[in-house]
Amino acid sequence: MKKLIDEYKLKFLDHLKTYKGYSDLTIKTYKEALDEALDIIEIVKEDDHILFNLMPYRIHISELQSKTISKKLSAVRSFGEYLKEMQIKVILKADESVKVAKTLPKPIAHKHIVEALQHADLQERLIITVLYTMGLRISELSNLQLNDISPQWVRVIGKGNKQRDIPVIESTKKILEEYLRDFSPKKFLFEKNGEKLSENSLRYIINKVFARISLKVTPHQLRHSYATSLLNGGAPIVDVSELLGHSSMATTQIYTKLGSALKKQNYDKAHPLCGVSS
Repeated sequence: MKKLIDEYKLKFLDHLKTYKGYSDLTIKTYKEALDEALDIIEIVKEDDHILFNLMPYRIHISELQSKTISKKLSAVRSFGEYLKEMQIKVILKADESVKVAKTLPKPIAHKHIVEALQHADLQERLIITVLYTMGLRISELSNLQLNDISPQWVRVIGKGNKQRDIPVIESTKKILEEYLRDFSPKKFLFEKNGEKLSENSLRYIINKVFARISLKVTPHQLRHSYATSLLNGGAPIVDVSELLGHSSMATTQIYTKLGSALKKQNYDKAHPLCGVSS
C-alpha cells in the first residue's frame, strides 16, 4: 500500500507543476507536508476504499499554529482529491477544518520604500520598483521574461498559468530602460550566468536593501503595499483584483483591508441618498 501511495504522491506533485502551474517553492512545501503526513497517518485498505485516518497526524501537529496546521491538512486534502480523480476512492477520517484567523502582511510606508531605493544599486532598484509598481508575486518576478515586456505593458504568467497585463508607469519604464542597457539580459529580466535569478536570490536582495535602513521587508509586503496604495487612491476593487491576478474579489478584500474611513468615503460618494437633507 505504501509503495502505491508514494507512486501517486510523485504523480500528484508533477500534476501540480505541469497542469496547475504551481511554483517550485509551493511544490516543495506540498512535498514536505505530504512526506511528513504520510509517515504518520494510518492508511488502511477497507473493502472498496482506502481509509486515511488523520487523527495520529493531527495529534502530532497539534501544538503548531492554527495557520500551519491548516496548510498541512490542506496538502493532505488536495492529495486525497487527486487520488479520487485517479479513480482511487479515498475517505479521510478526522478531517475537520481548522479555523484560521485572517491575518494580513503589514504594508510598507511609501516613504520607507523611497528611502530604501535611495540606498540601492540599479538592479536592486528595479527589483523593488517592479514589485511595488506592479504588485507581482516573487515567483512571477523570477519567471519574468524579456519577450513579455513591452514599452507600455508587462504580461505576467501567474498561478495556474493565468495571464494578466499590467501597465508600466513612466518612472518604472526609465529604470527598466537603463537596466536593459547596462545588464543586457538574454531571456529573463533578472539573470545570473545565463540562468534566471531564483526566488530565494531575489528575496535575499530585497532583504539586503531594506536592512540598510533597518527594516525587514518581504516581497509579499511590497505586493500588499501596491494593492493598498491603489485602493487608498480610489482605484476600483475590481481593477485591483485583476491586476493582482486574484481569481475572486473576496481574496482582494481580505488582502487589502480597506480602512473604515475610506469605506465611509466611498459609500458617501456612491449612494444616491447621501448628502440629501431630510
